[in-house]
Amino acid sequence: MSDEHEVLERLRYLRGSIDNLDAALVHLLAERFKATQQVGELKAAHDLPAADPAREAQQIERLRAMAEDAHLDPAFAEKFLNFIIEEVIRHHKAIAERSA
Repeated sequence: MSDEHEVLERLRYLRGSIDNLDAALVHLLAERFKATQQVGELKAAHDLPAADPAREAQQIERLRAMAEDAHLDPAFAEKFLNFIIEEVIRHHKAIAERSA
């Protein structure tokens, strides 16, 4: 019974750590999207395209290298960044449409 109790306590502790990391990720993403919102407004004000394929490719390459250094699957990191980039472009297009 003692082993089961210790396992459950360890599980609770680890899940608490995961919950804290999830909260940090949400707040970091919110900050990132505040910055990209400003980029979208600047692009719209100067009739720049919503997407910047060269910048996106640089970011993906940079993130893949960071993922490798952190022992995180680079393919997963790239999928994650591509998801974010798609959302950012969608926001930039919406900003441009409102500004037109």
